[in-house]
Amino acid sequence: MLDLVSNYHTHTYRCHHAKGSDREFVEAAVSAGLKTLGFSDHAPFPYKNGYVSKPRMALSELGDYFASICALRDEFAGKIDIHIGLEAEYYVALWPEFKAIIADYPCEYLLLGHHYYSLDEQSSYLGVAFDDAKLLELYTDQVVAAIESGDFLYVAHPDIANFTGSEKAYSEQARRICRAAKAAGMPLEVNALGMRELRWYPRGLFFEAAAEEGNDLIIGVDAHHPKHFTDEEAETAIKDCRDFADSFGLKLLDSMPL
Repeated sequence: MLDLVSNYHTHTYRCHHAKGSDREFVEAAVSAGLKTLGFSDHAPFPYKNGYVSKPRMALSELGDYFASICALRDEFAGKIDIHIGLEAEYYVALWPEFKAIIADYPCEYLLLGHHYYSLDEQSSYLGVAFDDAKLLELYTDQVVAAIESGDFLYVAHPDIANFTGSEKAYSEQARRICRAAKAAGMPLEVNALGMRELRWYPRGLFFEAAAEEGNDLIIGVDAHHPKHFTDEEAETAIKDCRDFADSFGLKLLDSMPL
């Protein structure tokens, strides 16, 4: 059993880097004792010139995604409260068209998961180590704009930018994100997948800024496999996330209003 009431960060096989059926994720969450499960697979975007982004679902899969999760929500009513959303970057150039597309579906929320500073085809994944302070600033500009848009539930892995340059420069940009989130009343995620796989995040230097700004936090499983709810490593990752938040004296929220 996980020491966790709710999780809003769950992927599906449609993003091409997660495994397991939609039903298997739900059954695993029920087995783990969760009361609320939110699906938020990587959002598709209306890219131009035929560009295909590999780590996300295609626009043509949106119908199946929502139909499948809605059916499971109804089937498992009374056992677990299921919600349906998407994890998205804030691509300003594509945002109006993207919002118009998802308006045709029962999308309850968006998680801000900014993996690039610009469109996929124009920039590199920021999980690859980089030391360009200007790039970090551009990325932060986009994250702050996304927070201020009011379109997102919370900031997923807010420390995903794998910046290896000056700690002073990193802290300055981290503080901008934390300050914007605090002003918007938006929680920041402590990412359990990063904790589980010993990635570069959760990053203490980022959450030092969060502690100074007084941000609220929420744990996101970032589930890419049903076992991310049920195996021993899952339990350890959630405990480590809680201990991590406690080490900075930061409040962890159990759930979010939808």
